[in-house]
Amino acid sequence: MSTTGTTRPSEAPPEPAEPASGPTGPAASPAAAAAFWRYWTASTVSGLGDAVTTVALPLTAVSVLHAGGVEVGLVTAAGFAAWLLIGLPAGVLVQRLPLRGTQVAMDLLRAAAIGSVPLAAAFGALTLPHLVAAALLAGLASVVFDVGNATFLPTVVPREQLTARNSLTSATHSVNQLAGPSLGGILVQLLGAAAALVVDAVSFLLSAALLRTLPRPAAARTAPGAPGSVTEQIREGWRYVTGHPVLRPCVAEATGVNFVCGALLAVTPLFLVRTLHAPAGLVGVLMAAEGVGSLLGAALTPRLDARFGSARALRYAVLAGLLTAPLMALATPGAGLLLFALGSAGFGGSVVVLSVLTRTHRQRSVPAELLPRVMATVRFVSWGAIPVGALTAGTAASLTDPRTALALTCALTAAPVAIAFTSRLRTAHRLEDLNP
Repeated sequence: MSTTGTTRPSEAPPEPAEPASGPTGPAASPAAAAAFWRYWTASTVSGLGDAVTTVALPLTAVSVLHAGGVEVGLVTAAGFAAWLLIGLPAGVLVQRLPLRGTQVAMDLLRAAAIGSVPLAAAFGALTLPHLVAAALLAGLASVVFDVGNATFLPTVVPREQLTARNSLTSATHSVNQLAGPSLGGILVQLLGAAAALVVDAVSFLLSAALLRTLPRPAAARTAPGAPGSVTEQIREGWRYVTGHPVLRPCVAEATGVNFVCGALLAVTPLFLVRTLHAPAGLVGVLMAAEGVGSLLGAALTPRLDARFGSARALRYAVLAGLLTAPLMALATPGAGLLLFALGSAGFGGSVVVLSVLTRTHRQRSVPAELLPRVMATVRFVSWGAIPVGALTAGTAASLTDPRTALALTCALTAAPVAIAFTSRLRTAHRLEDLNP
């Protein structure tokens, strides 16, 4: 996805600053290390539930409500449409509210939204509007929560450890992607799709309990003369992103990748269930293949960064996604399902490498007082492509068939490659080389 908007002023940006309350020196203090591990545990528990929902929510639409391509796309899109609705003000909101309390409140809100689905299904009252509303409400809470989490990490991790810690959190997310869909498929077969969502609701409650034990991060410093109104603060974050020689093309790449990710979320359940006739348990296993690739990508990212440099590693990653994703559309029943697993793993690994490298660059380079707004702007643009991709793929599947929609989706992985090899990123060794 591309970014448009006001170009930032021609003068050089302020020097990168350390996070407002982040540790300094070669290593974090024992208290900061303990805070990170509680942060990591909360994210892990919540992420496992989310991975279960990745399978259970669309399968609830397909199996309980007998939804078609457009309806499944609508449910998928609702969970990510929140980035288009409140993605930009979320950065200002996180900066102004107590971070820990905000995270706990968002976990509780997500638990209530997701928990309402199995409750309604148990009474035979579940409808498509209810499913869409639950996904949207959980998505709105996730927007604020995710911006807060990305802002929190640099406050407890030394700057030189950010790549390693981001790789660890991405690797953990990959393990969740590996275990969660498989667990979700098993739970769907044993309990039913709606009842499997109970696992996700409980995971949010556990995450809230863990986050409640974290120390309160200090408020971010406000630069002298910084704009005061919400609109002015949003505009400042937008100008910083769209005018930055590294952030701008990286956001464009992430937008193209996330459009494909959203399309895959919508069309994959339809393709596996209705085209390949895979049972729910096998659907979970096949969707978990993405977690295998993501785990490998997360584990290799620090080595790729050190060996090739972050900019070159980023170019190689999007190229790998282009080469492997089309294998998914070539899958057939039986042994041909391995092609889907290989394609999903390859694309998943490429996405994680891109995510870790660009997120680390932002956390290292963006001034602390701008970081929440920059994170929110980046995700507003890049994650805003997910619901668009989901609706587009769902519509394409209804107008044609799931395999055709999946093939068109995989072809779009060429867009991030084109951006990487035609922008200023094509000549850089490291992303920091292009910083003003």
